Amino acid sequence: MERELITSRYLYRSVKIKETKINTFSKDERTDRSFRVYDGEYAGVQFVQGMADEEEQFAKAAENLSLKRPYKFALETGTRHRDKTERGYTDRELMDIAHEAVEYLKTHHPDFIISGEIYVSTSTKAIKNTLGLDLSNTDSTLDIEIAFKHKDSKDIDDGWFSIGQRDFDFKKFTDMADNYLTNFTNRVELPEELIIQEQYYGYLGKLNECLNAENMALGTSLLSGRIGEKVFADGFTLTHDVSDKETWFTPFFDGEGVVQPNDRRVFIENGVLLSGYADKYTADKYGVPHTGSAGINMTDIPYNGYVNLRIERSEKTVKELLDGRLTVVPIIAAGGGFNDKGEYVTPIQTAMLCDGERFIGRLPEFAIKGNMFDMFGRDFIGVGSDDPVFNDKQILMRMQYSK
Repeated sequence: MERELITSRYLYRSVKIKETKINTFSKDERTDRSFRVYDGEYAGVQFVQGMADEEEQFAKAAENLSLKRPYKFALETGTRHRDKTERGYTDRELMDIAHEAVEYLKTHHPDFIISGEIYVSTSTKAIKNTLGLDLSNTDSTLDIEIAFKHKDSKDIDDGWFSIGQRDFDFKKFTDMADNYLTNFTNRVELPEELIIQEQYYGYLGKLNECLNAENMALGTSLLSGRIGEKVFADGFTLTHDVSDKETWFTPFFDGEGVVQPNDRRVFIENGVLLSGYADKYTADKYGVPHTGSAGINMTDIPYNGYVNLRIERSEKTVKELLDGRLTVVPIIAAGGGFNDKGEYVTPIQTAMLCDGERFIGRLPEFAIKGNMFDMFGRDFIGVGSDDPVFNDKQILMRMQYSK
């Protein structure tokens, strides 16, 4: 019988801010391990939090073969270790940055009441087996998450912003805070053409669901039966990307130890649908390509769903893509989303008018609507090559709106 061990270690140190003051400091450290035994037909799994005798846990995993979790697939081999940590932070350094951030906001934006969190996260995931597989991925960032409320506002919060970096640049934080807060009380009207400018991750949930190879095979996906067809805009390329540059905390390997060539796999290229995503079980069951898409399940066999979807950037900056037009940046958008037909509707409680880089003023409440095939098709403008506003990738696309 072959044996496999999956380890997840996590260290979290946090400074909480309440009413523009340092409130608490806390630490959380934990280790989870999943011991696995394979007999060629079934997998036995034993999950443990903390440290425990490995031989005892593998013995319990072998006993759990009686639960008959099906797993007939060959295990992976290969060695690779990736550590993307750029800088370590002591507790004292974290507290100093927190005090500096609070003091900056208090001094430069005294009309706002600030709450939030400043924290350092460090995560390692590793997988080893008796066939020689030995993979590990470590990452660490310092993040600042700020919720703000104007002193005259009756709302709980008026908005929020966040920034995370491996080697924290304090000026990038102050630039972001100034951008969000300086013109927040300046009231402006919606432009005639509404172009959404936003980090695109929240818009990819429906695509994630549609690209599941099982959904595609069963005919329950909006993309079922459309392999090889042009479904979106010429400039729309969607990949599973776990490369060094594009990945935060996500390991370069999937839950079965599969590593993608160049840490990347294309699912949609220049609008053409190439394939859905499938782990070994889904690929075998439905006769579709295996794409190394097994999620890590510490308490059971892997599941299909490990994709780190990224829209490929344009060669143009956000300002160049806009060519003089203004954008709308949602700040608070609670409720709504995609329905089963791919139609998107959501109310925007707080948004800012933007020139692509700097906020001009605050907009009235409104609702936006669109359709997945239009949003990533005829209404898709692009993803800029630079990172204004969010210090991260952002999409530009036209949408309809109602006040």
